Amino acid sequence: MRKLTLVIGIGIGYVLGARAGTQRYEQLKAQAQKAWRNPTVQDKVEQAQEKVKETAPQVAEKVSGKAGEVAQTVTEKVKGDSDEDGNGGGAHAAGAAQPGSAFGA
Repeated sequence: MRKLTLVIGIGIGYVLGARAGTQRYEQLKAQAQKAWRNPTVQDKVEQAQEKVKETAPQVAEKVSGKAGEVAQTVTEKVKGDSDEDGNGGGAHAAGAAQPGSAFGA
């Protein structure tokens, strides 16, 4: 899969670099179309599509779960900062630039 991506990337770069010569560009375009129509390439494309279809729900579930965890952590942190200094987590929240610091204006 990585080799195919590398070959495609090199091919795209070569085509874009050779674009100055229209005749050569047309020749390269025809070769690329021929390669794209190659049954082996199409088999790899189908395999990649199937793999994405299989793993997408699992990835979406993991991302959704992590997003919920991060949102909860941020909410707890903001509430904790708000309770500690009474300013609602504004300019003096953890990680904010302080006046006189290297990042404060």
